[in-house]
Amino acid sequence: MTETVIAQTTPVNYPTDEGLSVAALTTPLAALLAQAAAPPELIAYRGAMTPHKLDAPEKETAALASGAAVHDLGWMRRVAVSGEDRVRWLSGMVTNTVKELAENAGAWNFVLNAQGRIQGDLHVWREGDDLSLEIAADQYDRLLTHLDRFIIMDDVELRPTSAVVAGQLSGETALGLAGPLAADLLARLGLPVPPEQMTSARVAWNGLELRVARAYGALAPHYELWAWAAQVSALWQALVEAGAAPVGAASLEAFRIAEGIPAYGIDIAERDMPQETSQMRALSFNKGCYVGQEVVERVRSHGSVQRHLRQLEIFGPVPAVSAELTLDGGAVAGQITSAAELPLASGKRSFALGMIRGESEARNQPFNYIAGTATGRARILAGPFEVEAS
Repeated sequence: MTETVIAQTTPVNYPTDEGLSVAALTTPLAALLAQAAAPPELIAYRGAMTPHKLDAPEKETAALASGAAVHDLGWMRRVAVSGEDRVRWLSGMVTNTVKELAENAGAWNFVLNAQGRIQGDLHVWREGDDLSLEIAADQYDRLLTHLDRFIIMDDVELRPTSAVVAGQLSGETALGLAGPLAADLLARLGLPVPPEQMTSARVAWNGLELRVARAYGALAPHYELWAWAAQVSALWQALVEAGAAPVGAASLEAFRIAEGIPAYGIDIAERDMPQETSQMRALSFNKGCYVGQEVVERVRSHGSVQRHLRQLEIFGPVPAVSAELTLDGGAVAGQITSAAELPLASGKRSFALGMIRGESEARNQPFNYIAGTATGRARILAGPFEVEAS
């Protein structure tokens, strides 16, 4: 059986309230599950230590693809953006709309440098007059440092909603709930069910103060449940008792790749330009100026990029990250950025994301690759594949 490829991240440092630094933290959920009689193996994922797997891969995938799966999101951080100039300043820092965000709505954004190269990605959320950012832990320090450099004469403050106290994360953290039955499970528990992607709601529920957000998903609905770190135990127990199947990072990562959702630092690199990622949902062409906009607009109006990030289906062994893709005859066509096997009810299928050269894509031919001593073929997917019900 081919082993699922999990993207490993180098532990990064996070600021503490004492002004010190700590290596990649164990998430509040991982700390909770570590107290079990049979604690799960932890891995470094997106800048935090989180459970690798919590059940058999087939069961975890079935929950994501056709049921309801509860999982860790403790590697996500929230940052409140306050001050009189917050809207104007933030709009000038990110690639997507800020001023036009509806109440209780969010948008995915790139953060660029002046040359139009991607420095990271984040989500901007609006709740009433309040703005906040959601940033993965492996980008947290670097993006906050980047953003802080642009606060000069502006009345803007970036205030993290969590901190490290005595080596433990306190403040806000999140659990995820994904799958076609996730909305039904939320409704049965009396929790809000945001109807559209990138919308959110707050609720007081069973003594917990929760924020429920619906994130982007290509194959199944994805929800984020934000709570205080001390409330994770009660929230996890309630979701599991309601029928959500626990899922670890391995299956979650494989499902991400199958959905064709790129991750910064894995599929998107600092050298990349926004249009090369094919992620137009992170861009607005109707907003005001922002850092790097001139380059983005120049590409849109007068030029094109020579390569694109594409989703692939793999036929053969799962290739390694950075595996070279070639055309028949040996011409280099591109490179794999992430790949994984997905055990579905109808059988195993393998998917990948890869950066493909424009001239190779135009030939509309399958690609070849080498995995160890074996070979395989890959083809570009025109869109999300249909998940078979279990």
